[in-house]
Amino acid sequence: MQTLLQTLRSALTYEIALAGARVPLDDAGVPSPASFSPAEPGPVAGSAPPHAPGADMPTTDLFGNEIDPSEDTSRPPHERLEALLPEDSPLRGMTTLDEVERYARETVLVPIDARRTNAVFGTGNPEADLVVIGEAPGADEDRTGEPFVGRAGQLLNKILAAIGFDREDVYIANILKSRPPNNRDPLPEEVEAHLPMLLKQLALIRPRLILCVGKTAGNTLLRRQSSLAALRGRFHDFYGIPVMVTYHPAALLRNPQWKRPTWEDVQLLRARYDELVGS
Repeated sequence: MQTLLQTLRSALTYEIALAGARVPLDDAGVPSPASFSPAEPGPVAGSAPPHAPGADMPTTDLFGNEIDPSEDTSRPPHERLEALLPEDSPLRGMTTLDEVERYARETVLVPIDARRTNAVFGTGNPEADLVVIGEAPGADEDRTGEPFVGRAGQLLNKILAAIGFDREDVYIANILKSRPPNNRDPLPEEVEAHLPMLLKQLALIRPRLILCVGKTAGNTLLRRQSSLAALRGRFHDFYGIPVMVTYHPAALLRNPQWKRPTWEDVQLLRARYDELVGS
């Protein structure tokens, strides 16, 4: 009998250590009858559990460390993207794409903004499930203020149509909102200045998928320095949004042999879209 009591006492001590409970014991080390009193009432049926969607999100992890909201995978993508905006950015208080577009048109952040003909903000469905992102405007885009309107834009329209999208179905934007001189690659300081506007666009649109066309767009968004061969052919995670990277339409005009791998990429994109959104 003594051995049985010792076994029960050891098991109970272990359970108490796990649960943090305080269970009264009698002189023999056995739980007293008071320990079996009715438990406190549980949550009322239909009430929200402590961590239900809409409840306040924890700001620290199990070890008391502060959680970076942008890296908190329990948050929806648009909240994680908002958390990436600089604390002092006026973009934080904006609630519509029109406000952000006005800011893009009226604000000179880097020298190329002062030399442009038009800011090239973005075009398409403001509630699109698919967003297409390029590198920067060219001469045609600078003249019209709309992205992808030249020969490369016409080819992009054909690529989208081949997988069942009209241009008006998606939203199209660039990393930069101003044309770099002679279509040179964006400078790091230009990307740093303009990227928050794109992040805000994405936070407001809330797409389910992103297609980056070109190595620069893909590397900028994913914060990588990889070859296009290493980026394409698979999905990458961008704060909870799947991203596919493929060739820029302008590159396809110069290198028609890249059309087949581009077709393979966008077929994967369409299949994932149908999984997430429905055909």
